[in-house]
Amino acid sequence: MDLQILDHRLRVTSISKNGLVNYTHPLIKLIFLRNRTRCKFFSLTETPENYTVVLDEEGFKELAPSEHLQVESSIWLPLNVASNGNASSSSQAVGVTKIAKSVIAPLAQQHVSVFMLSTYQTDFILVREKDLSVVISTLNEEFNIFKEVEGEYVPVGCQDFTNVVQPTVHPVLIPLNQFCVMSLDPDTLPSIATTLIDVLFYSNRFPADLLFTSSSGELWRMVRIGGQPLGFDECGIVAQISQPLADGDISAYYISTFSFDHALVSPEGFPMTPVAIETKLYLGK
Repeated sequence: MDLQILDHRLRVTSISKNGLVNYTHPLIKLIFLRNRTRCKFFSLTETPENYTVVLDEEGFKELAPSEHLQVESSIWLPLNVASNGNASSSSQAVGVTKIAKSVIAPLAQQHVSVFMLSTYQTDFILVREKDLSVVISTLNEEFNIFKEVEGEYVPVGCQDFTNVVQPTVHPVLIPLNQFCVMSLDPDTLPSIATTLIDVLFYSNRFPADLLFTSSSGELWRMVRIGGQPLGFDECGIVAQISQPLADGDISAYYISTFSFDHALVSPEGFPMTPVAIETKLYLGK
């Protein structure tokens, strides 16, 4: 398989709940008015604590500094696992599960911190730019590694590194919420802009008759990792959850945010999840 280093230099930011009003205009521009910005990579995740925004350097210019905006200091690079040159597609297990053993666990063993963004189509593994040489060295035997340069993928070499550490085991919380995993064609955004703005900026007005669901109608359960904010320097957090799920062949999407990490577990695999991850659980109410 191929490991692709995408041509984006990303920043990880957090907008406070009460500060969202200050960023409504740039967020609407980044989401709905793609022809008015040079931003090519954008992700927005709302949690009870804050809004996590991951975007490239062009998009980052749209966010004015303020007391409501926190910015992680590192530059992050997105990686993507591909098969025969195409983004990894669904198999028996989907999401982070299918890359846990080949990517997540080896990087944790080499003390490389990762920031995960699972999407409907693929899983982005974000690593710090300064760790790229360690990433290449660690994964070179398992993957053909390519770096995107002006739209073309060119092979990259490797160096040798060794830095094995043991990760901290974090508690997890299992809320009672259920989630849909879905995909939207960007060209359809104008026709559903009003609904999405309600969802993004007026959470208490989430439409009861929302029509966008997964094709199977499955509702996924969340596992939140961490009893307190995790930070960005610790390694092995994603491996702590994804490795046992992969061993149990349990499908899961994984989303890192500024404060905590979150795994969305398939309905079929959820009953086995607490046993699989073998960690102390705090059941949500």
